[in-house]
Amino acid sequence: MSTPYEAGGRVEQKNRTRTALVAAAREMVARGLAPSVAEAADAAAISRTTAYRYFPNQRILLAAAHPETGATSMLGDDPPSDPAARLDVVVRTFTGTILETEAQQRTMLRLSLEDDPADRGGQPLRQGRAIAWITEALEPLRDQLSEDELHRLVLAIRSATGIEALVWLTDIGGLSREAAVELMRWSAQSMLQAALSGQCP
Repeated sequence: MSTPYEAGGRVEQKNRTRTALVAAAREMVARGLAPSVAEAADAAAISRTTAYRYFPNQRILLAAAHPETGATSMLGDDPPSDPAARLDVVVRTFTGTILETEAQQRTMLRLSLEDDPADRGGQPLRQGRAIAWITEALEPLRDQLSEDELHRLVLAIRSATGIEALVWLTDIGGLSREAAVELMRWSAQSMLQAALSGQCP
């Protein structure tokens, strides 16, 4: 999301500045850091005053630096019509992104668990992007499941996928990353079939 400052003149130059700030923040997040706006500005060789025009606070910067920020859908340009196939596309794409950006994802997970509630709400993992992607995948089920049943199914699938599940399955469960992804895919499909069989809690 652009700030009013970015919407003014010299748009291309401002886009380059913003991109540099986000890239610097992402690189720092990949090293397990939670950069402030000032720290990202220093790393990008951009003045701090300028940086704050783009990102008034750390929360907005970190949200912009999250790997999935720009994704509005995980279905691609020609999605299948079958709900199970659509769901598998979303889960495979989602988990693939997580594996590619695991270091950043782990940092974002840590930040989302900060003790101070004021520091939690703006974190990307707290904003329900994956819930929207899973809901989109299951849109064809709206004539088979009630709104409440569909919502509970989406939440159940989300609880078994994502960086949280990957951390548990690999760090605690001892699975390889490939096996963890396969288990997440299996869990999603199993929950879908259970819901279609009338077993949704």
